[in-house]
Amino acid sequence: MSEKQKINIVRFTKDLRTRDSESLYNAMQEGQPFVAVYIFDDRDFSSLESGSLKTGRYRAKFLLETVNDLKENLKKKNIPFLIKKGKTGDVFSELAERFDIVKIFCQQEWTKEETDREIEIRNVLPSAEWEKSYSQFLVHPLFVSKTMDKVPMLFTAFRQKIEKNLLIRPEFTSENLVYDKSGIEVRCDNVTLGLLGYEEPETDLKTAFPFRGGESEALKRMESYFSETRHLSNYKETRNGLIGTDYSSKFSAWLADGSLSAVSVYHEIKKYEQEFGSNESTYWLVFELLWRDFFRYISMEYKDLIFRKNGISNKPYISENDEELIRQWKEGTTDSDFINANMLELKNTGWMSNRGRQNVASYFCKILKQDWRIGAAYFEELLIDYDVHSNYGNWMYLAGVGNDNRDRVFNPEKQAEMYDPHQEFIQLWLQK
Repeated sequence: MSEKQKINIVRFTKDLRTRDSESLYNAMQEGQPFVAVYIFDDRDFSSLESGSLKTGRYRAKFLLETVNDLKENLKKKNIPFLIKKGKTGDVFSELAERFDIVKIFCQQEWTKEETDREIEIRNVLPSAEWEKSYSQFLVHPLFVSKTMDKVPMLFTAFRQKIEKNLLIRPEFTSENLVYDKSGIEVRCDNVTLGLLGYEEPETDLKTAFPFRGGESEALKRMESYFSETRHLSNYKETRNGLIGTDYSSKFSAWLADGSLSAVSVYHEIKKYEQEFGSNESTYWLVFELLWRDFFRYISMEYKDLIFRKNGISNKPYISENDEELIRQWKEGTTDSDFINANMLELKNTGWMSNRGRQNVASYFCKILKQDWRIGAAYFEELLIDYDVHSNYGNWMYLAGVGNDNRDRVFNPEKQAEMYDPHQEFIQLWLQK
């Protein structure tokens, strides 16, 4: 029996890019041939206990576009890329039959489903080494651990400590490297939306997010939002907008699946500031990236508590279970036009503004008094830019069981007066 070929694996999960890819960079420094792997795990396309799907059709389509774009970008570097549909453990069992897998390069994860899948791989490959990176952060955990003993409950305290001597790592120059050790043939599954169980969603022309998935599109958008239009210089004034593609950066969907890195965005902001000047708006986008990091550090610290009804604050959260009220909220048929317009936008496009998200979550928790986790699960299904840390962090925050010790309630009518004074957004979606 011939000896199996020794290889390394670059396991792509939520880091679907070649620019600033630490795993790719590190794998290319080794003498060992390697194969890049992405698995459409069947469990990601199943139903949740709440009745929502784990992944809805908008995000599934965006993810498929992202993986296909990564395939093209890896092809340019001669890197074999195995794309499979199935269960993570089963795919690695198949790989182990053909190859002697020495080392696995991947992004470090800590939430339950991600760690369960790592255990599946470890059961199949008990002797493989692992080299992990924290490439989903802007501020590296080593910097944070030197700066503070414990992540504070309040974002302001976190931000002030971090900003004092802020140090952001340079980008990994993985996009410039070309691989010359290939010769490995891999047979990919032809993964389509139909195979994942979805019909092609129609594009609603009213959408504020008409973009495709993938690193190429992400970098194009960054170029457009920064140097071509210079919209970054007005970000703080426009970020609470509701209509159109340019009231905010719209980077969140690419950041969520890792086809764009927060570190790349940061360095591009710094370049922009050198060329066009810095102001409160250029700072504010960094501020938002720090919020994103904050929720990651919170989920890292509190683990599965972010999914519990009483959240990380362990405050009692009293909720009713009124299926009719939940249905009205999801369908956009509540007593509030502003809430309905936002929920219809979400249902028809997979997108909702930050202002909208805060309002509909507050309404669900504080006015309808339903279990916030049902709302969070619905967002998980529908949002193209769903991110476990930010989604559950924000829902806990608005439910009053997270990082905010104030019991805040948004008044949707007042919010509509402030942010949609001429009812353009309401009319756009309710067509009144």
